[in-house]
Amino acid sequence: MSLLGRDYNSELNSLDNGSQSPSESSSSITSENVHPAGEAGLSMMQTLIHLLKCNIGTGLLGLPLAIKNAGLLVGPVSLLAIGVLTVHCMVILLNCAQHLSQRLQKTFVNYGEATMYSLETCPNTWLRTHAVWGRYTVSFLLVITQLGFCSVYFMFMADNLQQMVEEAHVTSNICQPREILTLTPILDIRFYMLIILPFLILLVFIQNLKVLSVFSTLANITTLGSMALIFEYIMQGIPYPSNLPLMANWKTFLLFFGTAIFTFEGVGMVLPLKNQMKHPQQFSFVLYLGMSIVIILYILLGTLGYMKFGSDTQASITLNLPNCWLYQSVKLMYSIGIFFTYALQFHVPAEIIIPFAISQVSESWALFVDLSVRSALVCLTCVSAILIPRLDLVISLVGSVSSSALALIIPALLEIIIFYSEDMSCVTIAKDIMISILGLLGCIFGTYQALYELTQPISHSMANSTGLLIPPPLHLDVTSCDHHSALQQDPV
Repeated sequence: MSLLGRDYNSELNSLDNGSQSPSESSSSITSENVHPAGEAGLSMMQTLIHLLKCNIGTGLLGLPLAIKNAGLLVGPVSLLAIGVLTVHCMVILLNCAQHLSQRLQKTFVNYGEATMYSLETCPNTWLRTHAVWGRYTVSFLLVITQLGFCSVYFMFMADNLQQMVEEAHVTSNICQPREILTLTPILDIRFYMLIILPFLILLVFIQNLKVLSVFSTLANITTLGSMALIFEYIMQGIPYPSNLPLMANWKTFLLFFGTAIFTFEGVGMVLPLKNQMKHPQQFSFVLYLGMSIVIILYILLGTLGYMKFGSDTQASITLNLPNCWLYQSVKLMYSIGIFFTYALQFHVPAEIIIPFAISQVSESWALFVDLSVRSALVCLTCVSAILIPRLDLVISLVGSVSSSALALIIPALLEIIIFYSEDMSCVTIAKDIMISILGLLGCIFGTYQALYELTQPISHSMANSTGLLIPPPLHLDVTSCDHHSALQQDPV
């Protein structure tokens, strides 16, 4: 039971004998479950490892194309601005949660609870009456967002596994510039998804973030190794970028914005990580350090990758690497990293859905229900990846709404609602309004772009997509240029 990291006796006994509604019971279980007790909390290093792994996903590989869509000057500057803005909203969310915890004399509050409690103190009567829907809305967005990431990861791993297996006979030991291959797939990509499925189910049975930090460490090592090989190649003989535009067309900038804003995919894990720290007061330092590393890595990889490959930059930088065993290992190492990241992204929806599920059954069935729900959710992400061939655009559509709301719109509005009655400055109010407007614009434009791509013929979408498509029979490597759905978000 210690491996699963859950004490069902204490959780179920904490219920107020039916005095709470199922949703209130779920909230209390979640809060008690994630809060560390004494030495059980995460250390600074473990928290930093989780934070890095939550933000370094498949979207990182699409940043060279994102810079291409924005321009050599506008791209890095905009990426820095979006990164700083995202971190600022994370800090706002942390401050709001801490303020509500102190006001309500609670150990801590999660994202959904922070939204609900803030609305309960809102001057508007209607909002106060329907405050509980604030928690439901945030919980729904978090579930959609994180399960969307997991579906993307499924296709990413399956597609890379397919490429490595079916290109093996044409992979050489000599690393020359990559050529486009036209291979007939031996097995359908869905077969590779089914191969991965049981291993992911076993992985998500591990619920304790402290135990998962071991796997996060392995994921970071493999990701670091793959990043080292990518940087080693792209820094060799970078041509002078005189022919690269400093500013791209505004239409392609919309694609950049979608890729950039969704690449920062760790907002859903900020409060859970802080709540599980042994010393939560140290989380601000960990957040600034970890996100600084992430932003610098994003800018360097995106800029240098675009400078290296120029107009030939592909949807994933791995598609620009030579077709030799050394650089094929990049796909393997990065896929291993994404495999373990799946468990971290899965942790958020699991902590929202499972406590409610186990509150509906007796204590003797709690463990069975927990494991069954986890297995069902993993199968759901697999089925969605299998059944929806345009998964990249569907996830981008959902992510345009949910991720913009979670990362930008809601934190800014929470700060206004919570601190408005406490002599909040006009500058801060104006700043939060501008952030909310920016998030809303990103939501509108991202939704429009996804809907537009969905209405276009397959050939057109493939030419412009940075997402994940199931390849047609005769074009393995060409269509894999379109296979990373997280590149359009990561959505979330």
